[in-house]
Amino acid sequence: MTRARRARAAAPIAHAIAGALALASATILAACGGGGGDSGVAQRPATTAPNSAPVSAPPAAAPSIPQSTTPNVQPIAINALPTRVRNMLTTSVTLCVPATTQCATIDNVQVDTGSQGLRLLASALPAALALPAVAGAGGTAGAGTVSGECGVFGSGYTWGAVRTADIRMAGQVAAGLPIQVIADPALPTVPADCASAGPAMMSPATLHVNGILGVGLFAADCGSACTRNALPRWYYACDMSGACTPSSQPLAAQVTNPVAAFAENNNGVIIELPAVPDAGAPSVTGQLIFGIGTQANNTLGGATVLRTNAQTGYVVTAADGQTWSRSFIDSGSNGMFFASTTLVQCGLWYCPAAETTQTATMAGTDGATVTLSFPVANAQTLFATSNNAFDNLAGISGTTFDWGLPFFFGRRIYTAIEARPTAAGNGPYYAF
Repeated sequence: MTRARRARAAAPIAHAIAGALALASATILAACGGGGGDSGVAQRPATTAPNSAPVSAPPAAAPSIPQSTTPNVQPIAINALPTRVRNMLTTSVTLCVPATTQCATIDNVQVDTGSQGLRLLASALPAALALPAVAGAGGTAGAGTVSGECGVFGSGYTWGAVRTADIRMAGQVAAGLPIQVIADPALPTVPADCASAGPAMMSPATLHVNGILGVGLFAADCGSACTRNALPRWYYACDMSGACTPSSQPLAAQVTNPVAAFAENNNGVIIELPAVPDAGAPSVTGQLIFGIGTQANNTLGGATVLRTNAQTGYVVTAADGQTWSRSFIDSGSNGMFFASTTLVQCGLWYCPAAETTQTATMAGTDGATVTLSFPVANAQTLFATSNNAFDNLAGISGTTFDWGLPFFFGRRIYTAIEARPTAAGNGPYYAF
């Protein structure tokens, strides 16, 4: 199961697609779960709407990148989860009441390059950790007006209060960062438009992890569109009675990519995972490295750079005689998701009789291309094993080409944040 890709601002149509896909994915359990129980859950990305914030063009000459000697490596892993969901990349995140030593470390937080910001279940936080609420637009939190957020993903929605915390990972600190606290008791009623976005992901049983760490291509989860407009299924101002109405949200109060808020190593991330056997592996450990070109361990080297659309974060992928203009690389999707005219289907998964090799060409907005081969195995066979990490798990998507977590195994994949300088120019881009 994955959280999949969080749609960006001004996209009621995209959100509707996300909900429909999430509902459809629930039917896959009986069809493809095999002996793996809940392991067959597939969650697919919502389409991404334009981000209206302007992004600087790449500089003509290589920019000066501030160098850092701060530790910048965060351990990540794929292990067995109580819900038996496979290909879930997780880490541990420490958060504190701002400017205090009142802290807690939360385990089993999904690492997601397809979304922005930290979202944690209220039930995973210690009761004594009193994180300050962010005021709703036009109000004061202390007077009872609280900011709420609806997070819509390909697998459903999260609802909760926006609160602030200091986020600590691998020697880095994002101070006073707005986060979403899912199922926050302060906001018990989900707005009707949010609740219509698909299944609720509001508990350990439905979210399958304790939270989502969004370290994607953008700094804020909505961007400038939410600063000007009260968009549906984004931010809300909630009064003391719990009634919430859509509202605009200042950029500084939006749920924010923690990496973008670091003092150093803040221009992107690298995910590095080892290769796994064809049959999968019971567990895998790897590294989430902060910064691109800021230390000796995060240089680009000879990596191929694919620039994404500066507003949507998309690249283009061509395969099997089809072209997807909405394509992306997403550690938050537990499979590769695309349309195929030749692969045997089982529910929303692919189940060829024997492992097959597929070929696709990915293209950046500047014309750079790379042709890649990737394996697809029988999902039923994979789910029937006791393994949890697979590089050949794939499912069906008719609207996007999603290079999900299987693509990360055996690779070093860079995600560069919008407008942040790197040796290859400003983000957003992917590299590998």
